[in-house]
Amino acid sequence: MNFKKTAETLIKDAHTLEQDYYINPDILQKEYENIFLKNWICAGRSSDLNEKGQYKVINIGTESVIVLRGDDGELIAYYNVCRHRGTRICEKESGQFSKSIQCKYHGWTYNLNGQLFGAPNMDTVDKFNKNDYSLHPVTIAEWDGFMFINLSDSPKEFETAFAPLMNRFSHWSIADLAVHETKQYIVNGNWKLVIQNYCECYHCPILHPDLAAIHNYMGGHNDLYEGPFLGGYMDLNEDKESITASGQLCCPPLDGVKGDNLNRVYYYSIFPNMLLSLHPEYVMYHTVWPEGIDKCKVTCSWLFSKQTVDSGEYKTSDAIDFWDMTNKQDWYISQLAQLGIRSKKYFPAPYSGQESLLAAFDKHYLSVLNQSV
Repeated sequence: MNFKKTAETLIKDAHTLEQDYYINPDILQKEYENIFLKNWICAGRSSDLNEKGQYKVINIGTESVIVLRGDDGELIAYYNVCRHRGTRICEKESGQFSKSIQCKYHGWTYNLNGQLFGAPNMDTVDKFNKNDYSLHPVTIAEWDGFMFINLSDSPKEFETAFAPLMNRFSHWSIADLAVHETKQYIVNGNWKLVIQNYCECYHCPILHPDLAAIHNYMGGHNDLYEGPFLGGYMDLNEDKESITASGQLCCPPLDGVKGDNLNRVYYYSIFPNMLLSLHPEYVMYHTVWPEGIDKCKVTCSWLFSKQTVDSGEYKTSDAIDFWDMTNKQDWYISQLAQLGIRSKKYFPAPYSGQESLLAAFDKHYLSVLNQSV
């Protein structure tokens, strides 16, 4: 990682968001329209779909997307909407198509490339042409082994949107890592509270004493501090090697991780729904999905080298169990925050100097939320 020291200061007069942003359903609808349906959102790992016809469904607001591995082995995505009567085709979160995609209502059938080839009793309809009724495509991209989808009708080029992150994490060779375990959580709090909580460690000494014993919340540096990508590193304490139950490495460091990176953990939020954490020997990522103004679904996955996963020789559970505990602490406090924000006595308060990334997140969030185009 090419690291350059930069000046970072708290935005002048920065304060927490107004109550409405956490409790008003109209705001959530606006978030769907201007944020989640117009920007690149993380849809998981491309290794989630290894076989031809394998699919997963991404639901966001009123939209639903089928992401699958096509006939040619490429990743493709479609709106989960039959072209006949608009019926949702897939109900399950994941599954396997054989050689076709069929709607359960009237049997309209599509190949894996989304082209309609079976439409019972439509041959008598004047000028009906199957070529006019392919599944609606969704733009998809891959980066470092992650899948991203964009539901905008005119999406920004992925390489342009993600230019600050291209090759930034090459030392970890994330594309080559294997998902070792995934956990899913339901948090009874607004999705932004989960992101904002991740973007600061001001709370760590009180909420996460075990984590605070591994790295000092005052140590580290943010190298991305404005725009859609925020974060940087925290230094491990002198006697610690990684974030695990023991504070020691749970397996050998990743091959490309050398020098200072052996003594640091990097944390990045990738707007709007991805959190990426890079450790010396593993990578962890979260995706965050709003399921209501006061509810969200969070998935967390741990990635290790394939050699580590295949060998079964290492106690990777030391990392997974530690972060599972820490995750649950974060969700607990996020839920308490949601309850408190609902009070008539909640008023915005100033951010501390340890919460500069939250102010930066809010600034970008508001700019995207209120965009006119």
